[in-house]
Amino acid sequence: MKSSNRAQSATSLPRAPRDEASARSRRYLVMMGIRVLCFVLMVVITPYGWYTWVLGAAAVLLPYFAVVTANVGEDVRSPDPESPERALPAAPPARVEPPPSAPRIIRLGETSENPPADDRG
Repeated sequence: MKSSNRAQSATSLPRAPRDEASARSRRYLVMMGIRVLCFVLMVVITPYGWYTWVLGAAAVLLPYFAVVTANVGEDVRSPDPESPERALPAAPPARVEPPPSAPRIIRLGETSENPPADDRG
């Protein structure tokens, strides 16, 4: 297991297992739906010809491809993650001010804008 003192970037994190499993299930169901459609078209379309054999071959071979593609994880096709730090612009150079010759002292005091009212009533 790699150990790094840098925090892992959100762009380099793998896909969540739940999301990956649902994508594989969806892909499998779409391919099996196409298989059923090929089988139905093979039986329904008349007169029979070369396309009947193509639809029959698709109905026979699609389950194999559906299972293989459903079992393949995303790690095989995923590209290498890119570091987002390279896309950030460089920080502007810091301004260096010369040190003051004498320390500056700033004094703050509170004053009331309205003088207190007389209680002579």
